[in-house]
Amino acid sequence: MKKLMTGNEAVARGAYEAGVKYASAYPGTPSTEILENVALYKDDILAEWATNEKVALEAAIGGSIAGARTLAAMKHVGVNVAADPLFTYAYMGVNGGLVLITADEPGQHSSQNEQDNRNFAKHAKVPMLEPSDSQESKDMMLRAYEISEKYDAPLLFRMTTRVCHSKGIVECGERTEVGIKEYEKNVLKNITVPAHSRLMRYTVEERMIALKEFSNETDLNFVVDNNSKTGVISSGGSYTYAKEVFGDTVSYLKLGFTNPLPDKKIIEFCKGMEKIYVIEENDPYIEDEVRRLGFDCFGKNLFPFCGEMTPEVIKKAVFGIEPKIVEYDRALAVPRPPTLCAGCPHRGFFYELGKRKDVVVAGDIGCYTLGFAPPYNAMDFNVCMGGAFGSGHGAQQVFNMKDDNKKRVVSVVGDSTFFHTAINGLLNVVYNKSNSVNIILDNRITAMTGHQENPGSGYTIQGKETTIVEIEPLVRACGVENVRTVNPNDLKEMKEALDWALGMEESSVIITRWPCALKKFTEVDKKEFTGAFTEKYEIDHDKCIGCRMCIKTGCPAISFNKETKKSTIKKDQCVGCGVCAQVCPKQAIGKAGK
Repeated sequence: MKKLMTGNEAVARGAYEAGVKYASAYPGTPSTEILENVALYKDDILAEWATNEKVALEAAIGGSIAGARTLAAMKHVGVNVAADPLFTYAYMGVNGGLVLITADEPGQHSSQNEQDNRNFAKHAKVPMLEPSDSQESKDMMLRAYEISEKYDAPLLFRMTTRVCHSKGIVECGERTEVGIKEYEKNVLKNITVPAHSRLMRYTVEERMIALKEFSNETDLNFVVDNNSKTGVISSGGSYTYAKEVFGDTVSYLKLGFTNPLPDKKIIEFCKGMEKIYVIEENDPYIEDEVRRLGFDCFGKNLFPFCGEMTPEVIKKAVFGIEPKIVEYDRALAVPRPPTLCAGCPHRGFFYELGKRKDVVVAGDIGCYTLGFAPPYNAMDFNVCMGGAFGSGHGAQQVFNMKDDNKKRVVSVVGDSTFFHTAINGLLNVVYNKSNSVNIILDNRITAMTGHQENPGSGYTIQGKETTIVEIEPLVRACGVENVRTVNPNDLKEMKEALDWALGMEESSVIITRWPCALKKFTEVDKKEFTGAFTEKYEIDHDKCIGCRMCIKTGCPAISFNKETKKSTIKKDQCVGCGVCAQVCPKQAIGKAGK
């Protein structure tokens, strides 16, 4: 059976065919669709969204110890969060095979950095696979579990954005039921007290020696001999880019198993070459090994150190061929910076916050990061997922050291981000008696990555109803005494809440509670938010004076005509949040038809 699949879909299919029983992940581009597609195999695989990447990997580790084949999936920065259990489980080894999928982002399409997670495999001393296309993504998943169980090690499966999202024909197979292995108590293997771990350390090194032999022997690393004295060494998506540029004019050493690297194969390939290109994205991971083995090559001294290694980039670096410039009518090219959607519940909050002086805003990772941009200009810095409360607390404590301090820090996270790791930061705020203002933007879903469920939504990834973790009681349980939950679309209520929080010298939490305008409403939402998004607004041009106050809300449904000097609301975009009506000084905006 052949199917057209993205790399993410193919990975999910590979997990199914490999007999995986349990999968856990936290959503993050470009990895999100992996678990979403694994979840479709409901009869065979239990799939779960975890509260963060560390928890996802820990859950997969527990399933592996219990005897099942398991996987955890996340984007590259998620592995930073999961690094603690990864490095330790590398010492312990597996029972059922375990694969950790890292989806790296060369080019930073939707990420705050461009780290190369191949380095994690090297540092954690675990085997690694790198597929180049959808077919390999599926096939290598089957091989991954064989390697994991044969060499008693978790395996890092490195994807990149283009491999994740590009489509290709995939030859599908049947599921192999491997069952669940028996669990046997083994404290020497599974209890990582120092006395045990010191022994495990030697086992890890012995395993790496065995894996080095495997790397040199496996067909996952192979040569394509085109009788050329010019050789290309590559892996992952970069291999397909190189093939597109060079075709059959060069010989290739294609690396699919990349930790440890196959030193003997590299030597054998390089010694017959007059010119060697190492084509890889981001760090000189392969190039460093080639040079260590004594061969000069063209690597980062020729190719860019960052960004995607597209065919155009290779052509420019090797042949000096500039990319073709596509001509277009500049008059039709309208600048379209990212903005909060029409009806976004964050709009009212940022509109009010942006008017505050002597406020420093610590942001986080989510849709609401766009609060930094005009017209709100309401975010000063952000660091990492769940980091706003912690970093905001530190900034507030330092500001408080100044005798003439008037600055207050407002820390902003989303609901999924709060569950992810911001809870820890809030506990730190309470424990250390900070006076920061902490905002939780509860839009009832993990919106940024495509509306995934989270502990506050009431549903699992596979559609089962579950306990809703209510944020306000949880915040109070953390020790916060000053808590308010507000409707962010009500500007008066939003303003009063900010005045209240900024007016006290203690820590506080404001929860803005209103669903994402793009969310598919569940029965839970329908009960709580009766009548939401059922009305539209319009502008009475006889009353409109062209003051543009409505434009300052930043709503993309509102436009201003420079000729008529009047604003207009696009009815097909308006979802009836009513923020614009509240800022109009002439009451020129009202509900359509009224």
